[in-house]
Amino acid sequence: MKLLIDFFPILLFFGAYKLYDIYVATAVLMVATVVQMATIYAKERNLELMHKVTLVLVLGFGALTLGLHDERFIKWKPTVLYGAMALGLAFALWISRKNFLRALLGTQMELPEAVWQRLNLVWVLYCVFMATINAYVAAYYSTEDWVNFKLWGYAFPLVFILGQGLYIAPHVKLKSSDNATDGQGPTP
Repeated sequence: MKLLIDFFPILLFFGAYKLYDIYVATAVLMVATVVQMATIYAKERNLELMHKVTLVLVLGFGALTLGLHDERFIKWKPTVLYGAMALGLAFALWISRKNFLRALLGTQMELPEAVWQRLNLVWVLYCVFMATINAYVAAYYSTEDWVNFKLWGYAFPLVFILGQGLYIAPHVKLKSSDNATDGQGPTP
C-alpha cells in the first residue's frame, strides 16, 4: 500500500501528460501530491520533513509552471529537490557534525557509527547523481523524453534502496518496542 501511495502522483502525472499535455499533468501532479500528503498525514498523524519539502516544491514549481506557462519549472523541480537534499545532508555531516540519517532512522535500528557515516555519504552522492541526471535530461531532451525518464527513472531509487538494504543488512539491529534497552526482546 505504501508503494502505491509513493508512486500515486507520478503515475497520475505520466497518465495526464500522455492524455493531455505538461500543463494538465502539472495540475494533476499538484492535486495528487496534496492527496498523497493528506493520506500520509491521516494515517501517520505526521508529515516528515521530506514530505513537507516535496509538497512545497511541487506546489511552488507547479504554480510557476502553470502561472508563467513555462514547463521548465516543473522539469527542474527534481534537480532542486535532490540538490537541496545533498546540500542538507552534506552540511549536517561535515559542518554541523550531525548525521541526519541516524537522527531520522536511529530510533528504528542500530548501526555501527562507521556504517551510519558511510550511509550518509552514499546518500549525498546519490542525491548529487539524481540532481545531475535530471538536470541533464531536462536540459538536453524533449519534454516527452523527460516525462518518460520521470516514470522509468524510478529504477534508480529502487536500485539504490535495494543496494542500501543489502549494505546495512549485516549490520542492522532492529530496536524492539518491548525491550529496547537490552535488545533481548520481552522477558517471559
